[in-house]
Amino acid sequence: MVRGPAVQLGSELWSVVVEGSGVGPVGRLGRQVPAEWLLNVYPAAGEGGGCFRPALVRPGGGGGGPAVDPARAAAEAGRRARSRLRRYCAANGLNRLGTLTYAGSGCHDPRRARADVGVFFRRLREGLGGGPLPYVWVPEWHKTDHGLHLHFAVGRYVERTLISEAWGHGFVHIKMLSGVPAGSSQWGQSRRAAGYLSKYVAKTFTDPSDSKRPKGLHRFDRAEGFTPVPIRLTGTSQADVLRQARDVMGGYWSRSWDSRQVIGWQGPPAIWLQWDGA
Repeated sequence: MVRGPAVQLGSELWSVVVEGSGVGPVGRLGRQVPAEWLLNVYPAAGEGGGCFRPALVRPGGGGGGPAVDPARAAAEAGRRARSRLRRYCAANGLNRLGTLTYAGSGCHDPRRARADVGVFFRRLREGLGGGPLPYVWVPEWHKTDHGLHLHFAVGRYVERTLISEAWGHGFVHIKMLSGVPAGSSQWGQSRRAAGYLSKYVAKTFTDPSDSKRPKGLHRFDRAEGFTPVPIRLTGTSQADVLRQARDVMGGYWSRSWDSRQVIGWQGPPAIWLQWDGA
């Protein structure tokens, strides 16, 4: 069996399969995707990022194999996780950090810890009146043999006694962020909180103890229903999508990054933008 030349059928790319002296069935290769700039803007988080996508044929199916460069794949996975965490904190104004610690010999079971945290936040939400409560939490293995402790962030004042009662497994700590520059916006405060939590997220990608994490459990978790939704912009040039981003956010960004600044950058041209807000 030999595949013949590719044939364009609408937006799909197909090939004719030649069998013996005749022509057999048509095989689907994928979808033709035009070259364009893509930029996702998150208005609630004051952030945006995207890249240039060259014209390509998107495969019609099939899964990916193992990463060619595991170290680079882990670094990229860590970057994506930190970005999601930062946007979530910024969008929901999470600027108070807390830690939950187990008493006694601690907890060494990630699934049990996850269940305990779920009960903790349900109790905490009930103690606060049952209204919406965005939060994010990150597990960390203790440096000694004490097992797991859990770091979290919320966006409102909560009495320490209420946190302690909701936890019920040991010790608690909660604090408002310190060292935040005067006049910082809500986004700035929340990004600072995300920076603290990101240290623990990044650690799981390089720390051998991450092997203790059962497959299927996330490196961090958050309340459902509060994830910032992106506005997807497309354009024929970088200037085009930047103009659209400015219009969406009502002004120019405060910080930006461009892959052209990186010597030896591998991959398509990419950009990142961040707004400070009021």
